[in-house]
Amino acid sequence: MDYDYDLFVIGGGSGGVRAARVAASHCARVAMAEEYRMGGTCVIRGCVPKKLMVYASGFAEAFEDAAGFGWTVGERSHDWSALIAAKDKEITRLEGAYTRNAEASGVEIHRTRATLTGPNSIHLADHGHEVTAKTILVATGGTPFVPDFEGSHHAITSNEVFDLTARPSRIVIVGGGYIASEFAGIFNGLGSKVTQVYRGGQILRGFDDEVRTHVADAMQARGIDIRCMTDVEKITGTPGNYTVTLTGGAGEIEADCVMYATGRIPNTEGLGLDKAGVALGPRGEVLVDALSRTNVPSVWAVGDVTDRMALTPVAIREGQAFAETVFAGVETRADHAIVPTAIFTQPEIGTCGMSEEEAHGVAETHGGIEIYSAAFRPMMNTLSGRDERMLMKLVVGKESRKVLGCHVVGHAAGEMIQMAGVAMKMGATKEDFDRTVAVHPTAAEELVTMKTPTR
Repeated sequence: MDYDYDLFVIGGGSGGVRAARVAASHCARVAMAEEYRMGGTCVIRGCVPKKLMVYASGFAEAFEDAAGFGWTVGERSHDWSALIAAKDKEITRLEGAYTRNAEASGVEIHRTRATLTGPNSIHLADHGHEVTAKTILVATGGTPFVPDFEGSHHAITSNEVFDLTARPSRIVIVGGGYIASEFAGIFNGLGSKVTQVYRGGQILRGFDDEVRTHVADAMQARGIDIRCMTDVEKITGTPGNYTVTLTGGAGEIEADCVMYATGRIPNTEGLGLDKAGVALGPRGEVLVDALSRTNVPSVWAVGDVTDRMALTPVAIREGQAFAETVFAGVETRADHAIVPTAIFTQPEIGTCGMSEEEAHGVAETHGGIEIYSAAFRPMMNTLSGRDERMLMKLVVGKESRKVLGCHVVGHAAGEMIQMAGVAMKMGATKEDFDRTVAVHPTAAEELVTMKTPTR
C-alpha cells in the first residue's frame, strides 16, 4: 500500500519531536500533529516554566542570606505579572525553536488534533481529512487528574497555575508528590501562605524515607503548613474566597486558590486507539514492549502516555530508540535502569538508584546493605545564620560494594546527582568513590569522604 507518510507522530512534545527528527534524518517521510503548542508538557507547562519559577522564588532566601555576608538589601517587592511575562517570552522562544528544528529536519507539522481511525489512518480535525501512515507513533504525554468531589471544579491544576493573573496570597496545594511539593516551595518563596494537604503519612511517596523526612521538616521550617493523613472533602465559596473543608474533622482552610497536584494520567481519552485495536492498561496507558511497540504492529508509543517512567529525558531516549529501531534498522531499547533525577523542592533533591527501603529488598543479592549518611550545615549557612542542613546518603551493597543508591538534599543537588549518576551507571563501588579526591571546600565532597557506615 502507498501511504501518505512513513511515520505520523501524534504529540509535539520532547519524545515525539526527537522520534520525528531522527526518523526524518533516515529519509523517512514524517508528519506530526500537535493540538496545543509545540514542546509538550515539559516546555510549555511543566519542567521549564516550573524551574524558572523556582529560581524566582529562591531570591527571597538569597536576600535574607546576603545580610550575613555584609550586604545591605533595601526594601524589596515582587511583581508577579513581570515574572509571568518573562516566563511567557522564554516559553514562546523555546516553542519556536522546537518548531524550527523539527521543520528543518524535514518534519511536516499539523497544528490540530489528530485521532486514529484505524491501524494506519489518522483523522486531522482542522480540515476533516484523513491521512495514512505506515507507522504511527503515539506521544501525547499525560494530563492532570482531579478527583470528583463537591466543588472540585473550583480547583486549578499544574496546567493553569502558570497563567494565574495574580499570585494568591493564600493557596492550598493538594497532593504529596514532587509537583505539589515543588509548587509549595515556589509559592512560599514568593510570599504566599501555603498549606499542603496530603492523604498519606508523609509527602514524596516513593522516594527514600530519610530524604522524605528531611525535606518535609525543612519545608515546614520554611513556613509551609503540611497536613498529612487528611484529604479535601469539599471546596465552597467563590474565586479568591474559598473554604476548603478537610476530611475526618481536620478542619477548614480559607484560601484564595486551590491547586490539585494529585498525579497525572496518560492522555489517551478520545484518541481513537480503540478503533486501531491498541490495548490500554488500567490507567489508560498505552501498553508497549521493551521496544515501545504496541499490540498493533503499525502503532508504537513513547513517553508519559505509556506510564513507564514519567521523565522528559526518558521520553527523549525512548523516542530516539524507537526511530533507530524502525528507521535505522538497529534494534534499540531505552534503558530505564539507574536514572538520575532532580526534584526542585526547597531544599532541592537529587536522587539516583535505589532508596534504602528498596535496597533491603535485594540485600541478599549484595550480601547485605550498608548505609552511609551525613547531615551537616553547609558553609553557605554558617555566615547567613540559616539552620537548614544538607543530607548526603549512599546505599551500598555490603559484599558487592556496589553503590546502589545516591541521595542528595540541598543546594545544587540536581547538578551533583547528574555526575554521580555517571559513576553509578558505570557500576562504581564504594571504594571507587573513596579513591576519588574530594573537591574542597564543597558540599559534594561528602559523597567521597564518608568512611564509616551509619547503619
